[in-house]
Amino acid sequence: MKVAITGGTGFVGGHLAVALAQQGHQVVVIARGVDRRPWATEVLSTKGVSIDFAGLSDGDALRRTFDGCDAVAHCAGINREIGSQTYVAVHVRGTRNVVQAAEQAGVARLALLSFLRARPNCGSAYHESKWAAEEIVRSSTLEWTVLKPGMIFGRGDHLLDHLTRALCTFPVFTSMGCRRVRPLAVGDAVNILRAALIEGRLARRTTPITGPTELEFDDAVRLLATVLGKRTLLLRAPIALTYAVARAAELMMTVPLIAVAQVRMLEEEVVEPVLAPDPLPADLLPVTAFNDESVRAGMPDCSPFGLTDLRAFAKRADARETRA
Repeated sequence: MKVAITGGTGFVGGHLAVALAQQGHQVVVIARGVDRRPWATEVLSTKGVSIDFAGLSDGDALRRTFDGCDAVAHCAGINREIGSQTYVAVHVRGTRNVVQAAEQAGVARLALLSFLRARPNCGSAYHESKWAAEEIVRSSTLEWTVLKPGMIFGRGDHLLDHLTRALCTFPVFTSMGCRRVRPLAVGDAVNILRAALIEGRLARRTTPITGPTELEFDDAVRLLATVLGKRTLLLRAPIALTYAVARAAELMMTVPLIAVAQVRMLEEEVVEPVLAPDPLPADLLPVTAFNDESVRAGMPDCSPFGLTDLRAFAKRADARETRA
């Protein structure tokens, strides 16, 4: 089969692209521009993976990319807004363009990667825009599947990557208190996406996905510290302070240590789904525990944050590289 993947050089989309290509499928990843991150380079070097440059705002380019495709995995998304890349622009208008282009190109199946607790009228622009994307997909003429995962971990992710770097940089970590999570391994998420896209399972279903291990987020931090051989002190911080740290991180960092949307996710916990009525069949239930072994498999090298992680210094480095 030929499958197009939006966000195909990102975390989940990249893992999906590699897995499908290794199974003999033809994969086209869609990106706005050249992604020089090591993970993206690895994805694009996989035999069977090609790239088409198209933004989610360019319906004509998307339609041309989708021509000849059997299925589309819509994995593109953001967890903070920068300039024109707003939640409405990416999650709502972008999804509408993807759906319309897929319909015009004669694509049979489309799977959307949403969020476990996406819902309307909840006061979070992230959650509400993800819900709006779901509604667009559900109203399409395609054989659609909406998957609502919670917190996803694995090689190249935000959870393990940024927690590792934070633990390698700071001796103290702020705690939000007893906030439960059920981390989902990216391999399990990819297996479910493959079942929907290749096998046609979960058609016209809105399905929640969480991992089998439920624990407090603080215990997840402690587990990572143990695997790293680090001793860290967790200090309870008021939720208002955590939001302030997230806003500062969004303004200052190229990839925020934590985003405002992520604080909201943790504040209400990432355990119970909302408006996801269709359970997974037993053979697709996630099986990868969040433990020493799975954490170690996805954990990057212990490298602390540096000046180039700040947007101001990153821009200067990019300018020097351009002049060179």
